[in-house]
Amino acid sequence: MSRPFPPRSSSPSGGFVRVNGKIRAREVRVIGIDGNQLGVLPLGDALNLARSAGVDLVEIAATAVPPVCRVVDYGKYRYEQAKRDKESKKHQHANKVKEVQLSPKIDPHDLGVKVQHAVDFLCEEMKVKITLKFRGREMAHTEIGFQVIQKFLAEVAPYGHPDFQPKLIGRGINAMISPLPRNKRAKNPRQSDEEDGADETPAPKPSNNHTNGAVVQIERSPKSPADNQSGETNPGFGNNPFAQIELTR
Repeated sequence: MSRPFPPRSSSPSGGFVRVNGKIRAREVRVIGIDGNQLGVLPLGDALNLARSAGVDLVEIAATAVPPVCRVVDYGKYRYEQAKRDKESKKHQHANKVKEVQLSPKIDPHDLGVKVQHAVDFLCEEMKVKITLKFRGREMAHTEIGFQVIQKFLAEVAPYGHPDFQPKLIGRGINAMISPLPRNKRAKNPRQSDEEDGADETPAPKPSNNHTNGAVVQIERSPKSPADNQSGETNPGFGNNPFAQIELTR
């Protein structure tokens, strides 16, 4: 079967999409360029319809019987498909899981750093998996590990909730935290500090000649007679110490 015009084999989202001459079905269900269904047409008639409109015939549902094709500009179709894929990925952050590892002997400062990392992940709509591992004889005091986990959960409670109670599995304790909804979740303190720092503007420096909006006049000391005799006109010295010195040439 001859191709009415060169097909475009590239696909919008990585999957294979048949366009124009690559469509192999004898009959297709056609959706017009205006979005209305035109019914089941022979493939040749559908191609002629797309050619007359100056656009492409794109197979959008290959598994349907008969396959569903759309009369549309393929470049526009790829753009719309890529835009829909991008929008759908924005709501998939909750499927991402970030792991935070703890230990029974963790330092309080290190625990605070781990908590801040977990808060950042939860505020980005990601789940957080907590893993606490015991080493050697630490297994004899697993209650210490549970205390660390409970303290961690209490710190991140304004941002997420545990999916289940912490469980001892093997030589470690595991817990999973899911982010709270936006309307119930506290604001990330790190982002709040950055916004507050950006809002602060430095105060203007006061002028040397103004105080509280009033003009200050600087009074200068009058010239001394010695200054007039010596020819000195510098008003900076009220009593010129060099006025009585005679210069010889």
